[in-house]
Amino acid sequence: MPAASASGPSPTTPSDSATPLPTPSAPAPASPAPALAWGIWAIGALGYAVAVLHRSSLSVAGIAAAERFDIGASALTAFTVIQVLVYAALQIPVGILVDRFGPRRLLATGLVTMLAGQALFAFSADFPTAVSARVLIGAGDATMFVSVLRLVAAWFPSRQVPLVTQLTAIVGMLGAMAGATPLGFLLNRYGWTWAFATVAGTAALVLLPVALVLRNTPAPRPSRAERPSRADRRADRRAGRAGAPGVRAMLVDGWREPGTRLGLWTHFTTQFPGNVFQLLWGYPFLVQGQHLSPGTASGLVTLQIGVSVLVGPLLGRAISGRERVRLPLALTVIGATAAVWAVVLAWPGGRAPLWLLVVLVAVMGANGPASMLGLDFARTYNPGHRLGTVSGIVNVGGFTASMLLLLSIGWLLDAVSDGTGYDTGDFRIAMCAQFVLVLLGVTQMVRMHRKATRRTLPPSDSASASGPGSAPVCAPGRGSAAGVRWRVGSRPDARPDTPADAQADSRPPSRVSG
Repeated sequence: MPAASASGPSPTTPSDSATPLPTPSAPAPASPAPALAWGIWAIGALGYAVAVLHRSSLSVAGIAAAERFDIGASALTAFTVIQVLVYAALQIPVGILVDRFGPRRLLATGLVTMLAGQALFAFSADFPTAVSARVLIGAGDATMFVSVLRLVAAWFPSRQVPLVTQLTAIVGMLGAMAGATPLGFLLNRYGWTWAFATVAGTAALVLLPVALVLRNTPAPRPSRAERPSRADRRADRRAGRAGAPGVRAMLVDGWREPGTRLGLWTHFTTQFPGNVFQLLWGYPFLVQGQHLSPGTASGLVTLQIGVSVLVGPLLGRAISGRERVRLPLALTVIGATAAVWAVVLAWPGGRAPLWLLVVLVAVMGANGPASMLGLDFARTYNPGHRLGTVSGIVNVGGFTASMLLLLSIGWLLDAVSDGTGYDTGDFRIAMCAQFVLVLLGVTQMVRMHRKATRRTLPPSDSASASGPGSAPVCAPGRGSAAGVRWRVGSRPDARPDTPADAQADSRPPSRVSG
């Protein structure tokens, strides 16, 4: 029998219609047409690519921004830190809003907000106005990725979700790539205003298909004659709010699940080295700290993105159906990144050879794809109706770590420099701040993994308890209001072509395998 909910009847998923989520006793919905699913995904992924372009638009403009606004390293860091702070602070509210209102509205709102922010940034002539613009960009960016994850869960079967999530990250990397070499060309050729006004225009181009074509779920839209009256729609909304879990309940249940916190710390530790390098400090480190030419530095920043594009699908295929390899893969990427950074910073004389810098950016190219493992932990340890909420919780991790490292590098550079600029020794000291965050993150990952797997039933018990005709496996716990564990694909009769969020809410509760 289905697990009882502490907050009432089964919730409904946000969609363009009032179609309820399937219950365990109802047949699983038919899968959407593959072409339609991929088309919907392409629109959402393109919106995410635009968001990454807006987010990383300072990656090759840091030196130009310092000159335009006459600011030092700490003030320059404030641009990106404030943007990332707004992004991280909005992740959980955005996750809740996505679960309530659906991804289409959130994507459209985010694009409009980024358009306004980037246009303001293009024409800003003073530091306070520019900071306000970055706040708007961070707020718009915050809505995009979690919304696309909700689309992926609604339109694709659970066995495809890890791969499609990695493909989404890859498309986002194309936005980062556009924020490197092409934006650098526009900045050098046409100047500040035209370069950032062009970036603002990309949001307007994607807004049209998001508003007119995108659908939240595969459920068909009703014809004009079948559409309910306004009074009926109001009654449906009231009923949905009465039956759905409250905001506090979804947050508490999501946070209490150790798998969610495992995902958060995995995202925290895997993402920040490459993210900080891309967002702000990679280009100055290569030009001022390693004395590379601007062209070579831009090429290395682009190489990092290219490696991410190659690694993403390989990682997605590696974890599809192989849940136990996720933690070892994440720890491997973290260890390799820390080891190469240690060699670069300890290199005699401070200036590493070009081949070693190539290795560094190549290894950091795996950081972004590896951070998706954190989101996959959250997906498989939680029921489908709170996927947006727990995705928001997890997504806070990497950007919180990025914000802390951005601040630390800027503060350390100003503290150790002589006021005439930054040299190799200054960057060598400042970049060491990342090792503190690595140690903290790995410690918490191991701790949360032990908590998450401590409640796992032995394979023989799980198999016998969840076999055909037997009762679902339930045990007291803190993972949800009903005290049950969830596992994707735990039903013997689960359909591999059922969209992931529908399957997550239609499966009987069971313990999660690590």
